[in-house]
Amino acid sequence: IKYFNGIISKRHPNSSNSIIVNWTRVGELLKIYSQGNPIPFKTISVKLLEDIKMFLLRAPMGGNKKGTISQNTASTYFSILKAGLKQAFVDEYLTVDISAKVKGITNIETPRVALTMNEVQMLVDTPCKDDVLKRAFLFSILTGLRHSDIQALKWKQIQQTSKGTWQAVVVQQKTKRPDYKPVIQQALQLCGERPNDDEALVFEGLTDASWISRPLKAWIEASGIKKHITFHCGRHSFASLLLENGVDIYTIKSLMGHTNVKTTQIYTHLVNEQKEKAA
Repeated sequence: IKYFNGIISKRHPNSSNSIIVNWTRVGELLKIYSQGNPIPFKTISVKLLEDIKMFLLRAPMGGNKKGTISQNTASTYFSILKAGLKQAFVDEYLTVDISAKVKGITNIETPRVALTMNEVQMLVDTPCKDDVLKRAFLFSILTGLRHSDIQALKWKQIQQTSKGTWQAVVVQQKTKRPDYKPVIQQALQLCGERPNDDEALVFEGLTDASWISRPLKAWIEASGIKKHITFHCGRHSFASLLLENGVDIYTIKSLMGHTNVKTTQIYTHLVNEQKEKAA
């Protein structure tokens, strides 16, 4: 456990808060599992990992939340544990790559929630107490960028092309690959006035992902929208609205920054109108 907690900074020095929080939580759950005792490397076996897997499937939620974590959260946590064990093998604390011998926890596909064009307009027309939140969320809908990428976005990344159009050059925190996102005029207006300092954040003061749900919920409810909307739904809405407007799946894959088209295809179930036209 001590080794596992020590490699968080080693593996993820520049990672988003959510990644670090997840790794830290896995370290906490390992302590609960072992009842505060060490887990010596020599005791790690397939049987032990299967036992930890069963523990994670009924592990308690963090903070003041009651109940157990979801299967998808357990799946994420177990993948993180396996990544830690893989690193232990690389660092020669283990003589066998034990992580490769144990299957992960199956992820249950959950339906993506997205906004329709009418609902987007409802949000535009509804005042929000947090102006930066409103502008950033609408920017996500128009560009498909994640919260972590928008929060870290600097003015130097908003660049004009040779054709006179605008783009955001983003190294996505999830994929670590540079992406060139078209920024249409409406999205550019949401950024506000460009300062002299190109190192300045575009959405200065945007609330952290862990604290943004409450003000976002208040704005969503004020608009009259009944769906459960998280900030990431802005990205889902970007993809589904593109599909709805007839954009092909491979163009959407490129715009979303997906490495595999199968990831993009999860959004196709959102667009019933396109299915009806195809039929």
